[in-house]
Amino acid sequence: MRLIVNADKNWGIGKGNELLVHIPSDMKFFREMTTGHVVVMGRKTLESFPNKMPLPKRTNIVLTKNKDYNAHGAVVVGNQDELLSELEEYNTDEIFIIGGESIYKMMLPYCDTAYVTKLDYAYDADTFFPNLDKMEDWYLAEESEEQTFFDIEYTFRVYKKR
Repeated sequence: MRLIVNADKNWGIGKGNELLVHIPSDMKFFREMTTGHVVVMGRKTLESFPNKMPLPKRTNIVLTKNKDYNAHGAVVVGNQDELLSELEEYNTDEIFIIGGESIYKMMLPYCDTAYVTKLDYAYDADTFFPNLDKMEDWYLAEESEEQTFFDIEYTFRVYKKR
């Protein structure tokens, strides 16, 4: 299983159920990596999308405690056990964890690759991703050249589990 995230200098990933920043090349990378695959998210992440609709051309799986939640065609699961059972239906290389904070933390132990767009700026965030640089079982396998979008500097990183 893989995950994909955009994180600032302090591993912040969002505020008020919104991304910290919208970078076109990051959005394109996300789209290219996840299209045609399975994306796993929490309810709040789904509700942050345009019109609160699942992402097109992907199998969307939403974790929420609300059994009656209308996810507009996405697969809805109620807890971690149901999620793991549902994910058995798919090749693990086809699965991307896409947020938010609690889903990332829950599913990180099951992932072997993390695609991180790392921002060189500390935003005012209220949700965070675990700091992979401080986790002994993860290492930085690849990093792109530094890129710039207006005044935002960032790199694309790939972390692998040891």
